[in-house]
Amino acid sequence: MFGCLVAGRLVQAAPQQVAEDKFVFDLPDYENINHVVVFMLGTIPFPDGMGGSVYFCYPDQSGMAVWQLLGFVTNEKPSAIFKISGLKSGKGSQHPFGAMNLPQTPTVAQIGISVELLENLAQQTPVASAAVSSVDSFTEFTQKMLDNFYNFASSFAVTQAQMTPNPSEAFIPASVVLKWYENFQRRLTQNPLFWKT
Repeated sequence: MFGCLVAGRLVQAAPQQVAEDKFVFDLPDYENINHVVVFMLGTIPFPDGMGGSVYFCYPDQSGMAVWQLLGFVTNEKPSAIFKISGLKSGKGSQHPFGAMNLPQTPTVAQIGISVELLENLAQQTPVASAAVSSVDSFTEFTQKMLDNFYNFASSFAVTQAQMTPNPSEAFIPASVVLKWYENFQRRLTQNPLFWKT
């Protein structure tokens, strides 16, 4: 029913079923994993009114299992990508895997999927840092660079009355920098790769 994918590794399509409504994927060498994709295989849908909450489990320094809610998958949202690299030092949360004695190995984490009512899924709060940005890292970097440049250039702004004559220095009106900034932002939003053409 479920699959799990880590970049550079084979797809896992056979989770370990640990209860009638709970499934677990092992993630060996989890310290080197940044993102994980959990998806439905498309062979068996959830029963009506049901979905799957997705948890990340890693062993803490004492070897105890720490479970954190990442999000969910449903028939309407059959796949999700989660960032797990920043979660390895966070706090655990309530989870449905508590009564189970799942084996923990220091270098192996787990993805757990618990089949639950959709109304219960809607009331759960995932770990905020597990959400993957919808903006790719290049676009995000470029936007932050533009903001930094505009703020830096604006910090040197002076009025015409404050300007002292200096024949060796050229001055650019702040409105020109602002216009360039807005045009670049607009073009980046329309096509993040426009600069390659």
